[in-house]
Amino acid sequence: MLTEPASRIAEAQALFAPDGVYLNTATMGLPPRPAWDALQDSLDDWRRGAGDMYSWDEAVTQARESFADLVGVPAAHVAVANQVSVFVGLVAAALPSGATVLIAEGDFTSLLFPFLAQRDRGVQVRVVELSRLVDAVGSDVDLVAVSAVQSADGTVLDLDALAAAASASGTQTFVDATQACGWLPLDASRFDYLAVAGYKWLLGPRGTAWMAVRPERMDGLRPHHAGWYAGEDVHASYYGTPLRLASSARRFDVSPAWFSWVGAAPALRLLTQLGIPAIQAHNVALANRFRAGIGLPAGNSAIVSTATQRGAAERLAAAGVVAGIRAGRLRCSFHLYNTEADVDGALKALRGTAGQACS
Repeated sequence: MLTEPASRIAEAQALFAPDGVYLNTATMGLPPRPAWDALQDSLDDWRRGAGDMYSWDEAVTQARESFADLVGVPAAHVAVANQVSVFVGLVAAALPSGATVLIAEGDFTSLLFPFLAQRDRGVQVRVVELSRLVDAVGSDVDLVAVSAVQSADGTVLDLDALAAAASASGTQTFVDATQACGWLPLDASRFDYLAVAGYKWLLGPRGTAWMAVRPERMDGLRPHHAGWYAGEDVHASYYGTPLRLASSARRFDVSPAWFSWVGAAPALRLLTQLGIPAIQAHNVALANRFRAGIGLPAGNSAIVSTATQRGAAERLAAAGVVAGIRAGRLRCSFHLYNTEADVDGALKALRGTAGQACS
């Protein structure tokens, strides 16, 4: 008999309509029906000249509030933009010459490149293996930037250990939670900056991103992208001087592509209703079922990365299984719309090519 959280997830699965077996959320999530319908309605209104920018903009407010709930901070601490790299660039540009940034080798480049681009003005970037990163955090590091979950292989960072090490040394933290938020419980208040793109585990359209900022860090960031949408009173900030930015994290907002946010708001609403702990339990159980099927020990991630023999990707595709290839390895990612039957179908497609235990 299903538990109540599992029952609610089973009911929510009826809101999705993948063709075949979709195990590629780490590349792009699928929209629930309310998100798809809201997006289509807004596009039709636009086509007919009946669009209402104020109602579209309300979706941004709703999505900001839902995201804040997901990561445990007030909405006033959350900025919105279109991509995570926009936020990383703001933080990178605020570093003084001579500052030292600690990053992990092999992390996603949208997190790394903005810091590496500061080297010519004296910012020092120290690169270490992910397994050594927390131990490398010390008083000689000004900021550590790392993903909560690695895109390439799904490795889950010990966020408790990172927060403790940073607190002990006075090091600032920037966490990219794009591959975590939506299935891994998060407390953004433990970090100086936590940014997320919304088109993966948050099930929204591409073009949505959030950053939670500790209040004491806001004055240290220059709002390089500020426009009318960053004003204290957005609709009184269309024209002219003086500078009148929002007192909250909205001062870092980038004017939104409304249609993306219209689709994002219902998707986040569904995630908050289901609860991230329930989604985590569901996703990790499926990932571990898959891991067991290919001879790997149980893990703590919703993403499974494995070496496969030649032809595995083609066999999966022929069986209607959508997965990803990253860093030369098969990457399967499991989210709330997946079932045990999806796992078993993928395993059946792999048999005969995966051979013995993969690693």
